[in-house]
Amino acid sequence: MGTVIVILVILVVVLLAVKSTIKRILHGSSCCGERDALPKKIKPADKNKSHYPYEYILSIDGMHCSNCSRRIENTLNSIDGLWAKVNLEKKSLIVLSKKDLEASFFETEIGRAGYTVLSVVKNFIQG
Repeated sequence: MGTVIVILVILVVVLLAVKSTIKRILHGSSCCGERDALPKKIKPADKNKSHYPYEYILSIDGMHCSNCSRRIENTLNSIDGLWAKVNLEKKSLIVLSKKDLEASFFETEIGRAGYTVLSVVKNFIQG
């Protein structure tokens, strides 16, 4: 009888571990305290890259998971005239812009999302 109870306890532990692993695979691991699915991705209205003459490369602190990167992309992509794409491995962000912007703009907007801008490099794209 004792063996049956031990086997049942082990089976329950294994099932919980499998459930947790499947959830992590489907929704990603999250450092943000959220274990829900990623928020819906906000895409820029204008997807023609030739309309964006300015490129900014930002180094971001505090970005660790796919939820973080989605939150930052959504923050900037919801602003008209911006197109943002995060590189989570490099902890960087590339932003295409239709107008010239100051570094303080990015610091404020990304700060509202809960992250810190470490550096901003601006490039003018000739087209």
